[in-house]
Amino acid sequence: MNTQRHTFLTSILGLLLFGMACSATAQTITIPARRLSDHSDIVVPIEERWDGLVVCHGKNGMLQWTVDAPASGDYYLHFLYASGERRPVQLSLNSKEHPKPILKQDTGGFLATDLQWETQGPYRLTTGANTVRLQANGSFPHMAGLVISKADKVPDPDAFEDLFPRPVDLTGPVSEDVVATRAAVQKLLPSVKHVLYVKRYTFQSSHYYTDFIDGCRHFGGNLCLLSLDDGSVTELVPELSHGIFGRCDLSYDGHRIAFGWKEKMDVGFRIWEVNIDGSGLRQLTFPPADETSRITKYNLDWWKNYAHHTDDMHPCYLPDGGICFASTRCEYGILCDGPDKLTSSVIYRMDADGNAIEKLSNNSVSESAPSIMNDGRILYTRWEYVDNGSVTNKGLWCMRPDGTGSEEVYGMSIAFPSVFNVGRAVPNQNSLFVAIGAPHMPLGVGTIMLIDSRQDRRTGDGVSYVTPEVDTQHQWGWDKVPGGATKPVPPEQQAGRDGKGNTQRGPLYMDPYPLSAKEFLVSFNRSDTWNVENAYGLYLIDADGKKHLLHRDDEFSCWTPIPVRPRRTPSISIATMDAKLAAKGLAKVIVSDIYRGLDGVERGTIKYIRVNEHVPRPWAARRFWEGDAYDQQHSSITCNTHLGLKIQYGVVPVEEDGSAHFLVEADKNIFFQALDANYQEVQRERTFVNYRPGEIRSCVGCHERANELSLTVAAQMPLALLRAPDLPGPQPGEKTGARPLAYESDVQPVLDKHCVRCHDDQKSEGDLNLSGELTKLFSRSYENILRRDLIPIIGENHPKSGNNHYLPPYSLGTHASRLKDYLVPKHYDVNLSPAERIRVTTWIDSNGQFYGSYYGRKNLQFRDHPNFRPQLSFEQSHANTPPLSDAKR
Repeated sequence: MNTQRHTFLTSILGLLLFGMACSATAQTITIPARRLSDHSDIVVPIEERWDGLVVCHGKNGMLQWTVDAPASGDYYLHFLYASGERRPVQLSLNSKEHPKPILKQDTGGFLATDLQWETQGPYRLTTGANTVRLQANGSFPHMAGLVISKADKVPDPDAFEDLFPRPVDLTGPVSEDVVATRAAVQKLLPSVKHVLYVKRYTFQSSHYYTDFIDGCRHFGGNLCLLSLDDGSVTELVPELSHGIFGRCDLSYDGHRIAFGWKEKMDVGFRIWEVNIDGSGLRQLTFPPADETSRITKYNLDWWKNYAHHTDDMHPCYLPDGGICFASTRCEYGILCDGPDKLTSSVIYRMDADGNAIEKLSNNSVSESAPSIMNDGRILYTRWEYVDNGSVTNKGLWCMRPDGTGSEEVYGMSIAFPSVFNVGRAVPNQNSLFVAIGAPHMPLGVGTIMLIDSRQDRRTGDGVSYVTPEVDTQHQWGWDKVPGGATKPVPPEQQAGRDGKGNTQRGPLYMDPYPLSAKEFLVSFNRSDTWNVENAYGLYLIDADGKKHLLHRDDEFSCWTPIPVRPRRTPSISIATMDAKLAAKGLAKVIVSDIYRGLDGVERGTIKYIRVNEHVPRPWAARRFWEGDAYDQQHSSITCNTHLGLKIQYGVVPVEEDGSAHFLVEADKNIFFQALDANYQEVQRERTFVNYRPGEIRSCVGCHERANELSLTVAAQMPLALLRAPDLPGPQPGEKTGARPLAYESDVQPVLDKHCVRCHDDQKSEGDLNLSGELTKLFSRSYENILRRDLIPIIGENHPKSGNNHYLPPYSLGTHASRLKDYLVPKHYDVNLSPAERIRVTTWIDSNGQFYGSYYGRKNLQFRDHPNFRPQLSFEQSHANTPPLSDAKR
């Protein structure tokens, strides 16, 4: 059906069905918003997905109503609308525009439950027909109705209740009987007398991971014990009550509590410890020795909440006696952050006394909320993207307490919820977990999910909703789902979700602590906006949706409930290690059969594995000049493709049986590409593994599923194990396999030699200029190749929330490109040498990277600067210190 005709018919239907809702008296005129006299084509007068409100799908929309005033005079206009953000509109009466925008409030969401009245006026109306017109310069609020009266207050706040009946409350029964709830917890946990929790004002975080960056607006709180006998609360560390308490953990013997604490603005969180009775308070981590100079160098004057100090957060007791935690000591910036105001945190560990701090991972973006699985491994939330949508991949990962054996648990191929947050293992289960399904923005609260990691990780079949009344189906905010959520959003439905969910209000959940697979302690906000300072209380909930209030504080929200009891210390599996390799900073990888998981790839096809690294952007790469940012990249690496730097270590051979045996750099974000005999990519690993020094790691094949058997012993010895492990080496034409991947040095010389005679600014055949002319941030040929879609790319910001679904072999890289068809003799006798061809195809396989480093000035305005687009060595390209001093950069 024609959209405009459909909209017109819908409007007429609204008049017929709801005409009686429009009434007029001598003093009051009531008009349902759907009774429009005129509107933009992008307006739906009765949008069922949004509770029947008037919704404008797009920007710069217009709504108009005709008002029949009984007499000339001054009238007040009362608008009823819902908007989950500030969306001001311009009012015109009888074609006269009024100067100030109206309807500017954030009502907390976009549904009928979020409707709010706003009164404007008085305005002069004339006897008879008058026009009321609203025009948006951006997005439009969702409109319910308009009341016009002589009174400055809404005569009847329920004027449109018949049109927008209150939806069924999917939250389920909520009991406020705290005495009965305490008794229920004691029945479930007979030996438990107290529940440990944190009281803290709700963080005001702009993203799920930025509590420590911009969430700390209100100071005060404590670490508390709730008595299950009488409901009394004991504050354990009153001497720290002026600061902010972060996440906490209880030791295995139940005697000690580790917690994060921030004293004041412009200092970081530190890890502290206190005994369960409040004695023995001690600080375990301290600012690095150069903290003052770090803040002086990196602080952003306009950023009021964060001074680029280091933060140690989210402590978790390890079964080997140490403590792991999330920290910004890595000094990495978030890749999708042009201003460089956001910081990564990765997982560290230390001894029980705070000594021997060691980095366990090297992620390019953030890791958080570690807890211990029943088998002794660390479970944590890991955000990463290697040729994936930049806000989607935040799944549950695990690793041993020494950082070895890192692997995905669940969530990396699910579009929404985009964050699997604050995960915990269900007691006595090695494959069942509970986590919060949260959005990328703002706060990391959301819905409670039960996750069975035995199910296929490429689907959402392993996820069931404990709280189906709320879901996360967009990048920002939450979604109230008619009928309740049943399954995560699959990849094929992930497009178009870079916007906002339909609500900012509860029900919202956080910090689920599983007592079993059916009962959970949780922090719960029933109906307030997500950031209300005291909105979250402690509840006991069950899998049937029943919710029982355990404790609420009048001033603070309550977080991180943990029953106080001793727990069994899990045994720890020990990784196979090689001390000699560890001393060299290397790890060993054994691939038994690369064809496992390479569906449709004929045996004998794969000849090599290319070894690459996804490089974090260090704070040291921060530029102190303007002009180099592009597509949220603080220092431009690509044009509309990936955001993080890739470098190459070289290739290793694959035997006829599909086996490989080789060495990789440890403590790097290593990912592989399976190559054919022409060194062209057949499949790409769109994630990374951080191998620890000396680690010996084996895998079955390429992209094996979680429910496939990991055969550690093959029917016969893999051929690659009959010889010493390979070191990554050069491809034909390369002096060394370890090198930057840079378009201007790898590709442009080939184009200059073979292509520009027909494709330059003078003779641009096929409307394709392949000259090396420099553009503002890139080059003419590079931009034109991407513009013409001559190579396949994954745009990590296009869409941001998506592109994380599994892709079969030959989906990306040279085999899927159009450019390869023009690099052969039949195309005007183009005859590339093998070395030239490999240079170009390796670049295609890189997802179209332009720059080989975060360092250097890149904007064309700096072309006379000595640091303009420098040609850097492999070591310089990815070092954590810039190749030039700050004075020369």
